[in-house]
This record gives sequence, C-alpha cells and structure tokens, in this order.
Amino acid sequence: MRSEALEDGVQQVRVKLLEQERTRGGLRHRGAWLATVAGRVALDAHRARQHERGLAERIRHRDPPAVSDQGRSAEQRELALVVAQALEGLDMEVRRLVVLRFYADLSVRQIAEQLDVPEGTVKSRLHAAMRSLRQRLRETEVV
Repeated sequence: MRSEALEDGVQQVRVKLLEQERTRGGLRHRGAWLATVAGRVALDAHRARQHERGLAERIRHRDPPAVSDQGRSAEQRELALVVAQALEGLDMEVRRLVVLRFYADLSVRQIAEQLDVPEGTVKSRLHAAMRSLRQRLRETEVV
C-alpha cells in the first residue's frame, strides 16, 4: 500500500511539472519547485489518510440503537431509503458531490481539490443538487 501511495505521489508531481512547463514554458528553480510540490502532495496524502481514519473511527464508535428507539430507527431507515431513491434521480456528477459533502463529510474546499474544480463550482452544483433533492422529497411528501 505504501509503495502504491508513493508511486501515486510521484506521478502527481510529474503531472504538475508537465502542466507547469506547458503553461509557463519552464522553471528557473526546478529543484526548489519540485521539493515544494512534492511536500504539498505528501501533506495532502497525509491529511486524506487522517480524514479516512477519522471517518473509520467515528463509524466504529457509533452506538447501536437502543431497544426503545426501534420505532424511530425504522423511521430513519425509511427516510434513508427515500433519500437514497431521490439521490438516484440526480445526475452522476451531482450525486457524487452530494455524497462527498454529506456522506464522506468533506469540505467544499476538499471536494474542489479532489475534483480539480473551483470552489464556486462545487458550491453552485451543491446548491442546485439540494434544490432538486428538496423538490423530489416534496413530491414524495417527505419534506
């Protein structure tokens, strides 16, 4: 796994170098630039691993529903099913944004970085997705 992560990091640095040379026509201080970019790529990978560990830890420590919450738990399962069906009606890219934001608990900035799009694009697409979901849920009389 570590070897794959290292290879992925090296590949990301290579791609960034090619993009930089293509758009700017070269670098004056190539070594310094490479060191900076490699450090940032490593830091991003470290943060992503920490985030994944945090999610796994939160999931592991969730308490099972109490017996007295059986009715509420059934309602929650039904609501989750209705929301999942509404999500299926969204475009794949928009659905991906909603899942990253609300199920993977990524920030708008993290989503923008992961998808390589501006933060404003993520925000506007999420807003449109939520409006569409709200409409779908109103049609099923959930909201």
